[in-house]
Amino acid sequence: MISAFFIFLFAGIAEIGGGYLIWLAIREGKPFYWGILGGLCLALYGVIATFQSFPSFGRVYDAYGGVFIVLSVLWGWGIDKKTPDFYDWIGALICIVGVCVMLFAPRH
Repeated sequence: MISAFFIFLFAGIAEIGGGYLIWLAIREGKPFYWGILGGLCLALYGVIATFQSFPSFGRVYDAYGGVFIVLSVLWGWGIDKKTPDFYDWIGALICIVGVCVMLFAPRH
């Protein structure tokens, strides 16, 4: 479970960081190579996710969606300096509960 958490974390940082670099290059006039670096980070995200031990691509990506939302809230708060409000935190909590249901529910 610890390794799954860290893989989700690293994948999330690669995806959000990559998207953020592309955003900065296109929307905020940063150098073009920032966008290229962002694309490489996004490709790295795709590779990192394959290290999950869960057997189903769909389940990994479904669960990752909830993790991505929480990491996006934290990224916006820490990097973009946009303080999440009460409803952002409630939504993030709901997403994490959903992730736990998808990944850890007993299945036959």
